[in-house]
Amino acid sequence: MYSEFEVKKQICEIGKRIYNNGFVAANDGNISVKISDNEFLCTPTGVSKGFMTPDMICKVNAKGEVLAASGKYKPSSEIKMHLRVYAERPDVKSVVHAHPPYATSFAIAGIPLNKPIMPEAVIALGCVPIAEYGTPSTEEIPDAVAKYLDNYDAVLLENHGALSWGGDLISAYYKMESLEFYAKLTFISTLLGGPKELSEDQVQTLYGIRKKLGVAGRHPADLCKTVGCSVPCSNAEEKSCGCDSKKEEPAKDTAKLVEEITKKVLSQLNL
Repeated sequence: MYSEFEVKKQICEIGKRIYNNGFVAANDGNISVKISDNEFLCTPTGVSKGFMTPDMICKVNAKGEVLAASGKYKPSSEIKMHLRVYAERPDVKSVVHAHPPYATSFAIAGIPLNKPIMPEAVIALGCVPIAEYGTPSTEEIPDAVAKYLDNYDAVLLENHGALSWGGDLISAYYKMESLEFYAKLTFISTLLGGPKELSEDQVQTLYGIRKKLGVAGRHPADLCKTVGCSVPCSNAEEKSCGCDSKKEEPAKDTAKLVEEITKKVLSQLNL
């Protein structure tokens, strides 16, 4: 069991990794850790995640009320998003929000990460949906994210960034790293003519491996077929949510798709 001070140091260390990896710019992003049923440590607002020190970390309760804060530092304005995850997922002990360039570009372009292209991504994430846009620091984002908490451990935030969560801080951070790597591989392979996706049998085998390994957290599994829907749905719910995994949309011409994604992503990367 780590002391509160040790947890604060860990948050600062993860903040440096997020900043040094280019997952955030300036004062973007936020991190939180649950230390008791009604106590949460979180990063301060208006401070770069790459230059935090333990004394800057704030403590809030489940309502977002400040329990402890040093000097001028105040909790992140987006703590509501974190607290919703904790409220609906008792197994979660940490939440990470960042703006990794590739993943965020997919969120901006409105393209979910739903292609089974790499075993590690299939096992760790399955697929990653896009939570509908919400105004930062309001209940709109928590409400949008809440739809996916039962079946996912990471989501893209429409026109905003990405959110990941896990049983501890390092797990939540690794999911963010995996998410960005998945997005980067999807983008590059699309430029090369389109990824060669794993077959249904190969995907099911990987799901079986995940179960055998006893990987912690939630996993969407077969819901990945309907990840483009506004709300995840099972086969039995396809009609009500407007999905139909049996009727696929006509595929776009590969060259046109490559051009479309390239323009959108490069424009966001200022390239």
